[in-house]
Amino acid sequence: MATGEDAAALAADGTRERSISQTLKAQVALRALVLEGELSPGERVSELQMVERLGVSRTPVRSALVRLQEEGLLEAIPSGGFSVKAFTEREVLEAIEIRGTLEGLAVRLAAERGIDRSDLATAATCLDGIDEVVQRGRMEIDISRYAALNAQFHAMLVGFAGSQALARQLERASALPFPSPSALVPVQSRSPESRHILTIAQDQHRCILLAIENREGTRAEAIMREHARIAHRNLERAFANQRDMDLVPGSALIKRRIRV
Repeated sequence: MATGEDAAALAADGTRERSISQTLKAQVALRALVLEGELSPGERVSELQMVERLGVSRTPVRSALVRLQEEGLLEAIPSGGFSVKAFTEREVLEAIEIRGTLEGLAVRLAAERGIDRSDLATAATCLDGIDEVVQRGRMEIDISRYAALNAQFHAMLVGFAGSQALARQLERASALPFPSPSALVPVQSRSPESRHILTIAQDQHRCILLAIENREGTRAEAIMREHARIAHRNLERAFANQRDMDLVPGSALIKRRIRV
């Protein structure tokens, strides 16, 4: 039979679970409002406003606002509250460059420190899956499947570095929607050269993994940084074509440069 203390503990656990659930709900909903352009760049976002709009209490809303500020989607304003952050094209390109630089460091550390054969085999299996997606025999590439496997492989590489500090910095750098490894794959899929580009990217994946296996840190880092340039090219293509730009996650936050 449960004691009074047991009942109190169960009630406390239930309260904590509800609190976590409400916080996640607020974060997901608020992030969607920002990324989908429901809240415009520069628009002030107050705690009370979001309580009414999201239908949750002030505490989860406060946590969600702070979380999105940490992710770089909101910024604090002197008068109180937050505003939706706007990004220039240059800042978006720099975000991709930062991600590529950090991933380059990750694969160099992995190569220099060495990784288990089982980890190499797991990564190779993931790449085999990507090969199946991009093989020339298929009429149409499954972009969603490619993006998922690509994100999985990049996450493995970061894990191979064995550095929690680096992993935290990469998580922060990839918190924005546009610099993550697979964010611009849908834009790439619109290119007539899509299969060719994916084949090049996959070859770079293989070369990075081989460099790690051979303990060639400098080579692994150089290839990874070059690999990130594919995302740069995809973004430049999107900047020149609104139809492609609509596929960029968080495109509503990017201030477009006027082109003549």
